[in-house]
Amino acid sequence: MFVVTGATGNVGRALVGALVAAGQPVTATARSISDADVPDGVRQRRADLTDPESLRPVFADAEALFLQNGGAAAHLLNPQDILDVAKNSGIERVVLLSSQGVVTRSESDSHGGTGRVIEDSVRQSGLDWTILRPGGFDSNAYAWAESVRTRRTVAAPFGDVGLPTVDPADIADVAAAALRGNGHTGRIYELTGPALTTPRQRAEAIGDALGEPIRFIEQTRDEARAEMLAFMPEPVVETTLTILGVPTPAEQRISPDIEHVLGRAPRTFADWARRNIAAFR
Repeated sequence: MFVVTGATGNVGRALVGALVAAGQPVTATARSISDADVPDGVRQRRADLTDPESLRPVFADAEALFLQNGGAAAHLLNPQDILDVAKNSGIERVVLLSSQGVVTRSESDSHGGTGRVIEDSVRQSGLDWTILRPGGFDSNAYAWAESVRTRRTVAAPFGDVGLPTVDPADIADVAAAALRGNGHTGRIYELTGPALTTPRQRAEAIGDALGEPIRFIEQTRDEARAEMLAFMPEPVVETTLTILGVPTPAEQRISPDIEHVLGRAPRTFADWARRNIAAFR
């Protein structure tokens, strides 16, 4: 049995699908999960990573755990308690969805310090472990869906700054390989797309998938900041804007790890846009 936390998210949902397709038994968990969120035959259980005791019945009979790092709520987690519950429940392997920012951002940064604490807890847990460090997700483009549907426009800052954003389905496929196979224990995989793409290019790719032109509007940093503060904590907003506008060489590096693990190249942003174009129609 494999437990997938964050099973309603972009990576977790794809991972549940990948494991089911491989014929594996899965327990999917999230705070507000329901039967509608999972394929037929998948056991779903509501639990909260900020309440490790709520995970005890979820972990029963499981051998491996996919642990997402809490995203913007990572600072609310007690990773040691989560891992103790997992270990006491008989889980032997954990695959952690971490972040590239753990190594590219400073200890005091919202993407760096908290992520290091979680990674250190995983490494010191006594479980077999694998750590995944993706950069930006292709699915962040869902933030443009409403404006594309209603106005055929995309507004974003730093229109010509490229990053190698990654398809969540590729992250899920690597996670499935690490959960199911040998040779991944003690490994850290940096996960990126196959090429740098800019916000302007990603908007164009969505337009190509729609078959209609998309007008790109370049925001100032202040405009983008005001918009992002509506749904993200200020420290996360500031770090995110810095990554988007002034990425480090490491944040623009294209990693070979997806191809190494899966034996194929990572999917392009255009691939992601074509598969998910219904959200933008």
